[in-house]
Amino acid sequence: MDEDAVDRIIAQWHRELPDLELDSMALFGRLHRVSRKLGARLHRLRSQQGLGRNEFDVLASIRRSGPPFILSPKEISATLMLSSGGLTGRLDKLEAAGYIERLPDPADRRGLKVRMTDLGREVIETAVRTGLDVQEEALDVLSEDERRQLGELLRKLHRGFEDEPFD
Repeated sequence: MDEDAVDRIIAQWHRELPDLELDSMALFGRLHRVSRKLGARLHRLRSQQGLGRNEFDVLASIRRSGPPFILSPKEISATLMLSSGGLTGRLDKLEAAGYIERLPDPADRRGLKVRMTDLGREVIETAVRTGLDVQEEALDVLSEDERRQLGELLRKLHRGFEDEPFD
């Protein structure tokens, strides 16, 4: 296989600290770099679509909740692991863009519900579809069998981290 940037970093560490086993550094280095680069591609795409990552996440959580595409701010916060204060600014932006509307909660006079508008639904569905195209393109270097194997291995690895916070 051709050498990559991580190979060069590992070679430097191996030269400086030859007693270290560096396989885990190489593996997580590659995971980190792939994640950051794909994240940057998706960020550029979503920016062109008028969405930041934060707005995308809110719209996606409402859209995948299914019809009637209404959640309480508390439900959205729980899905995104956000404080209510962190969500308010996001909702303000989405409401100003016409992607959501805030409605009184019929079950709680003090509460609110967040409803996705038709425009919001159109925007998030387009963003999800084009984002999947970018992800598929990134995976073109792998065969179907390699994709399946990688998916299984990453699922197994992720299970070991699942309960840890993102901070």
